[in-house]
Amino acid sequence: MPDLRGSGRFVTANVIDSFGNGMMMSFVVVFFARTTRVPLIEVGAALTLGQLFAVPAPALIGALVDRYGPRRVVVTGNLVSAAGFGAYLLAESTWQIVLAALVVQLGANAYWTSSSALVVLAAKEGERPRWFAFLRALRNIGSGAGGAGAALAVSIASSAGLRAVVTVNAVTFLLAAWLIGTWRPRKDPTDGAAGSRATRPESPTGYLGVLRDRAYLRLVAVNLVFVLAAMAPTVLLAVYLTENLRAGAWLVGVLVVINTALVASLQTISARWTGHRRAGRLLVLGTLLNALAFLVFASLIGLPGWAVTAGAVLAMVVFTAAEILRTAPVSELSVAMASERALGRYLAVFQLSWTIGGAVAPLLFTSLLSHGPTWPWIFLAVISVLAVPAMSGFDRNTR
Repeated sequence: MPDLRGSGRFVTANVIDSFGNGMMMSFVVVFFARTTRVPLIEVGAALTLGQLFAVPAPALIGALVDRYGPRRVVVTGNLVSAAGFGAYLLAESTWQIVLAALVVQLGANAYWTSSSALVVLAAKEGERPRWFAFLRALRNIGSGAGGAGAALAVSIASSAGLRAVVTVNAVTFLLAAWLIGTWRPRKDPTDGAAGSRATRPESPTGYLGVLRDRAYLRLVAVNLVFVLAAMAPTVLLAVYLTENLRAGAWLVGVLVVINTALVASLQTISARWTGHRRAGRLLVLGTLLNALAFLVFASLIGLPGWAVTAGAVLAMVVFTAAEILRTAPVSELSVAMASERALGRYLAVFQLSWTIGGAVAPLLFTSLLSHGPTWPWIFLAVISVLAVPAMSGFDRNTR
């Protein structure tokens, strides 16, 4: 565990924020399908369009982080998210859903672009990897609790329950904004790149300086591979198991629970083992474990039911081990390899890997599935192996 003294409000804000996100994670499409007269296909298109309109936002947000500090940007982002979920309650037509989704995504981009910089403000020297691991575990617990609460509310009250879920979610963002706004971190909160500037080399400020940093761009490319891997359980797993392997839907739920429980319980424990090891080597190990998990998933075609269940559980355990190993190191490197004078801009470019990967994954995976059920898994295994050489020298390029 990292030293949490003085960071209670920061920690509480993460719990509340993840609880709210967990509530909406599985019910956004259902909410608009049940509370409006917009056809289901238009709901999906409107939500996608709203997110695509927000793709350029991290570039502006990164500059704001460098100018005003991450704390102010996160507070503003949470207020914007609260307004967006308030707009959900008023949306009745397709264009209104697009607008509400855009506002929510702008708030989310503000948070995720700034979140690593908040850890810089909270962490004592040498404790950033522990903080990243701790927050990852904490957010998993909060998301799981929020999802369970939302499922209960919807099962009891259907449309009224869905409206209650959205309302509570908006309130959680207001609470998180207040907590971050009143938090006084260890370091100067107006310093978006806290650290010892006198002893560290600096690169040119502005996005041109980031784009000239080849080592950091390699890190962004490697993280894009991780993002595509992380999207597999969300986008690919359910359709592969139920449609191609004819497994019961219950197996999908079991695998998700295994992943969530292992990350929540082992992420902080693993930080003690990984804390004194090189981040680049941990990324290599996590990437190779990812490739192994994807090959196991691909090998389940044609197996009897009991073997499919056992193989899927094994693959998910290996996949989760890879997730636990890579999460804290890649987050640490996204900060450690950045120029301190332009930390916000560096993190904005890093966030693009999440934005692009999240947008590309559904189309990419469904297209590969149309050519055969094993092709998405083979593709993920191949790009994981190909990403390994790109990780060389990461530890030498930390600032």
